[in-house]
Amino acid sequence: MSIVGIDPGQSTGLAVYEKGKLHWLHTVSADRLEQWLAQHPAQLVIFEDSRKTSKTFTAAKGVSAAAALKIARNVGEIDRLCKDIEAMCKRMGIEAYGVAPLAKGSKVNAGDFAQITGWKTRSSQHARDAAMVAWPYRNKASKA
Repeated sequence: MSIVGIDPGQSTGLAVYEKGKLHWLHTVSADRLEQWLAQHPAQLVIFEDSRKTSKTFTAAKGVSAAAALKIARNVGEIDRLCKDIEAMCKRMGIEAYGVAPLAKGSKVNAGDFAQITGWKTRSSQHARDAAMVAWPYRNKASKA
């Protein structure tokens, strides 16, 4: 069994840890996530949960009302996807935890990511975010 990290979004990042080691990175569309989870048994899913942020998104100086509404819609879509991930995991009997975006830390570029994880193959920012959200939990499955 493995630990799966998820960075939810239109392009959903996925990271798989096996015995504490980063084993696989991928990016899928949000509508393929449940199918992917069904095909890749996991002991634990850790996902970046936008609902756990206390930050309120407001229009910054110089941002149009239309741009502010687009940001609000995007955040709402991610919030809904987080809720769906919880429901998917519950149906599949997979333990799942949402992690606040700030707990994951800032974005990591490919060079820093390689130093942290040992992963040297190309990866998307979404997949790296998924790996980093699950990084603190990567050894949990190997102890089970």
